[in-house]
Amino acid sequence: MSVNKSFSTEASERYSRALFEISEESGELNKIEMDIKNFKNLINSNLEIKNFFKDPTQSISQQNKAINLFATKLYFSKNLKNFLLLLVEKRRIFFVNKIFESFLKLCSRKRGEVNASLISSKELLPSELEKISKELSASMGLNLKFDFKVDKELIGGLKLQLGSIMIDTSIKNKLKKYEQAMLED
Repeated sequence: MSVNKSFSTEASERYSRALFEISEESGELNKIEMDIKNFKNLINSNLEIKNFFKDPTQSISQQNKAINLFATKLYFSKNLKNFLLLLVEKRRIFFVNKIFESFLKLCSRKRGEVNASLISSKELLPSELEKISKELSASMGLNLKFDFKVDKELIGGLKLQLGSIMIDTSIKNKLKKYEQAMLED
């Protein structure tokens, strides 16, 4: 175990790898990935549900009932339902968000996607985002998937974060460089 990783991160990665392997072996990887995205959206959009799963004082039977209800209503695969019931049984359900994040990263990595952060000074149209993604993917020889955000403080331009590489073409950054240059003279 890495000394830099917390127990929850390490455990979450192990659980997500196990779910990933089961999903692949059963041929349900795409279905389970979609089920997880739907369940994550539900959890993140409803504070009551989010708190229910994070609350360690909830009884196992109550959490099992909730999982069974969600599995039925959202048409979860049997493997995902059983996995969530296992998390409840092992009292690890409060890690579910970390486990799902790790699982989605594994799915993305399997497709050869590389996650990148794109920050713009203004809202971009989906067609503009797609064009930027295609051009950067082609020039870098990677399949980039963007996490897009708007930051009005950039004044103009873009910032791209790809792993440890940062490309900053924002006006704010250029002004900062000019300011530094003027102070050094």
